[in-house]
Amino acid sequence: MSDSAALLPPNATALERALVDAAARATDIPPPVRELWDVDTCPEPLLPWLAWALNMQTWRASWPVAVKRARIRSAVDVHRRKGTAASVRSVVASFGADISLREWWQTSPKGTPHTFSVVLNIGGSLPQDAGFQQSIAQAIDLTKPVRSQYDLSVTTTSTTSVGVLAASQAITYRRLNLQD
Repeated sequence: MSDSAALLPPNATALERALVDAAARATDIPPPVRELWDVDTCPEPLLPWLAWALNMQTWRASWPVAVKRARIRSAVDVHRRKGTAASVRSVVASFGADISLREWWQTSPKGTPHTFSVVLNIGGSLPQDAGFQQSIAQAIDLTKPVRSQYDLSVTTTSTTSVGVLAASQAITYRRLNLQD
């Protein structure tokens, strides 16, 4: 009988005593708090809860795990600098994309005050769908200065090896010769 069962009244039923014993054993298990609050060791199914605890305003289950962990890792820094160009750069970098940001005073001639332009470069390893690009644009909207307006251009980069390209050209050339 556990110590907490001694607090039960003398007329406690066997079920009540069993429940007290089960609860005492359950509380003996130490929760892995340090692992749950660490982005790198948190189990993947619990990442949305960690993001919620850090007040992330955008979250998609379709993001790759690396993007989810990077977004959570940068959440505190983004909130600390929210409303600045540095926070926009940080939030885009957390998606794994490259950004070129030019504010109105950096253009020649100077642009309209409180505007900026963003050229977003999404690499080949990231999802190339419109939903992922929409997620980045939504994160920029939530991070940028409220009074600012911006233009967004999206580019993609992909790499290919010369050997594969040369082989495909040789096969295409050979195929054309066979049809004559």
